[in-house]
Amino acid sequence: MRVTHPNCIALICLTIAWPTWAEAAERQRPAALKRMVDCRSLNDLAVRVACYDREVAAFDAAEARKELVVVEREEITKTRRSLFGLGLPDLGIFGEKSPDGQRMTELESKVKRAVQSANGKWILTLDDGTVWAQTDSRNLTIDPEPGHEIKIRTAALGSYLANVRGQVGIQVKRLR
Repeated sequence: MRVTHPNCIALICLTIAWPTWAEAAERQRPAALKRMVDCRSLNDLAVRVACYDREVAAFDAAEARKELVVVEREEITKTRRSLFGLGLPDLGIFGEKSPDGQRMTELESKVKRAVQSANGKWILTLDDGTVWAQTDSRNLTIDPEPGHEIKIRTAALGSYLANVRGQVGIQVKRLR
């Protein structure tokens, strides 16, 4: 069967994607939080307060049992930054995209330590403790030194480019 009409193609794509959208909408708010927020809709003050007391206690108990984890956005950003460049599977909120849907494509830091290996390629340790190794044979005009600014960004085919002090980019891979 050949489908060429744009509306038919859009309908097929929508039909295929619909379960994914519905699942994403359901995953956005944990049930314990939804029940607590739903207490706002109760009109009777005593019933609303009782609802809040019950649901906050349930929320607190679930968090204490590690069934529910509350993480601040700053902690998510910090963790995502520490995972940048590692070949890991999708880790949900700690994966490639942040909760706001933004993809992490670059990292800015400072060089903490820079050494050249026997083959003349750079091994760079950044302030955050991550270690990156040069994979191409491009030479830098100015050798990296502690304190130099470095920007590492995603490049083609899963590779990474590092610019030290704004110099030409060198290909790197994350070691740890």
